[in-house]
Amino acid sequence: MALRRSRGEGRRGAESVLVIVGLANPGLEYADSRHNVGGDAVRLVCERRAATLKLESRQRALSATITTHEGPVTLAVPTTFMNESGAAIAPLLKRTSLADLAHLVIAHDELDMEPGRLQLRFGGGLAGHNGLRSIANVLGTNDFARLRIGIGRPARKEQVTDYVLKSLVGKNLKSHKEHVAAAADALEALLDTGFDRAQRLVNGARD
Repeated sequence: MALRRSRGEGRRGAESVLVIVGLANPGLEYADSRHNVGGDAVRLVCERRAATLKLESRQRALSATITTHEGPVTLAVPTTFMNESGAAIAPLLKRTSLADLAHLVIAHDELDMEPGRLQLRFGGGLAGHNGLRSIANVLGTNDFARLRIGIGRPARKEQVTDYVLKSLVGKNLKSHKEHVAAAADALEALLDTGFDRAQRLVNGARD
């Protein structure tokens, strides 16, 4: 899937060839939590590319636009809570004039994959992820790209909430930061090489 410019009628704002959104909960309470790995990866890409995430007027996401050989790319982290991620997407797509959802990439945590494993794919199920469900409800489709970032599951189902939301420390925090860096590498591969080649690089890395 090569990047291409989209021409959406009735849309406002500077046109982006790609929009990458990293899901996270806002606030220090959730900093360095497993649930925030997607947002942390996007923040790291911005840091590496010397781009500053800012809150634009009437937006519900921090965003930055960088220049690539294919054209402008918008990186964003919603300011909504995870379960309301979809509320940030519609105004963001309108501002970036992105009409083709094939060029929307959502980076998110994935309980059903081992910690640190990455998968770049287009479409598919929601796997019970409330952030993805919110986005799919707003868009009316599951047909958007995802960077799935494995975080694994705790031993018992009742531990899931603390497992994903609690800020990490010690060795767990060190592993989390390594996983964030690997996810940022995958997003940069997407920026530099396009979806198809990045997908082969990312998905083949642990096979």
